[in-house]
Amino acid sequence: MSTFAELDVLSTEELRKRAFETARERHDLAFFWSLFAHLRVPENGDDGALGIQSTVDDAIAVWKETTGHEYGDEEPLVRAVFIDYLLKH
Repeated sequence: MSTFAELDVLSTEELRKRAFETARERHDLAFFWSLFAHLRVPENGDDGALGIQSTVDDAIAVWKETTGHEYGDEEPLVRAVFIDYLLKH
């Protein structure tokens, strides 16, 4: 288990990888719902909605499609979500 200080020095991309790996191992689709709820998703005609049959892999695909790992002004919020998740799991 990592501490906040250990996680805070990591890049956002490393935090994302660790959080996604943990969520995938835990089959934690709720993590992705929470992450999407915190972000403004650009409108592109496809709402990227995840239905009942969605899987963690579907959520990761939507994440890649909507963010392209470019977080802009929302990077501090994204980092906070990743760190919080990693501290709890």
